[in-house]
Amino acid sequence: MGEPMKRMTIADLARAADVSVSTVNRVLNQPDSVRKHTREHVLATAEEIGFYGLGTIESSVRKGRETHRLGVLLQQSGRPFYRNLGNALRQEARDVSESPVDLTLEYLDDLSPDTVAARLIELGKTCDSVALVAAQHPKVADAIDTVAGNGVPVVALIAPLSARVNVSFVGLDSWMVGRTAAWAFDNMVRTPGKIGILVGNHRYRNQEMNESGFRSYFREHNTGFTALEPLATYESAAVAREMVEGLFRDHPDLCGLFISGGGITGALAALREAKKRTDFVTVGYELFNETREALIDGTLKLVISHPLERFARETIKTMIRVKKGGSDTGAQRVALGFEIYTSENL
Repeated sequence: MGEPMKRMTIADLARAADVSVSTVNRVLNQPDSVRKHTREHVLATAEEIGFYGLGTIESSVRKGRETHRLGVLLQQSGRPFYRNLGNALRQEARDVSESPVDLTLEYLDDLSPDTVAARLIELGKTCDSVALVAAQHPKVADAIDTVAGNGVPVVALIAPLSARVNVSFVGLDSWMVGRTAAWAFDNMVRTPGKIGILVGNHRYRNQEMNESGFRSYFREHNTGFTALEPLATYESAAVAREMVEGLFRDHPDLCGLFISGGGITGALAALREAKKRTDFVTVGYELFNETREALIDGTLKLVISHPLERFARETIKTMIRVKKGGSDTGAQRVALGFEIYTSENL
């Protein structure tokens, strides 16, 4: 029989890792006093040589890993898109392997600038970096400056935001979204006519850019379509329904509707009841149960959507990146490719 395998000691691990015995002892007993790179190196070496105290080192390394305290402000919890996005963010925070993520996620039913600004400032007091969906407003910009002035970077989601400080962004290329929607009308409506446009709020910069791209396509291609002035729904399904009913009443020759902002469920209800042209086309925003059903029954012809899993992943990564980089990082911009859905690829 061969000799039993030698049991590796702390001294053996120190030699193999090319560190001192005292460093190994500190990794075991005082991990916060050892640099992260050294802790990870000692752990990797312990695995290689079969060190008997591997479990203890793994526990110490986990304790020594930096926890990222991230805060996210999303809009109205009653809206399916934001519920789905919140679920995706929570899952991504759990899945991050590099370091633990302590995610604080809030939904705001009151979207007034005063409320958004106040909640942003409060979140900034307990988080290392914060992200939010908000309309551009001086009070929100001032709150961003306050939070960033305290060393907490801010990331805008979906709609870009401006302030005196750098504000990072994760979302779609909205100008391209608008042009894609216009292309859909140009290629699906047989006889050009008037197209109604719904936005949630003119202060959401992504929706303003959606409209800009939408109109630029028609100006370039001179198609004979008329894009009507956009109507604000203020993210309300009831208001959106009213707006769509008014469009059909005031424009009997309406050939399409571009729903670029909130309130889409109300718009869909009005569309289902309205008498429309046979080649009427509606393009909507974001895929969730209600828009999926509308694609299936033909109320919607096309939906442009954020890729939720990637959106959540890039949001968490960007928030950690700007936290680590500090004030010298500069604004990070992550433009996501959008998803396009019809009844044929659900």
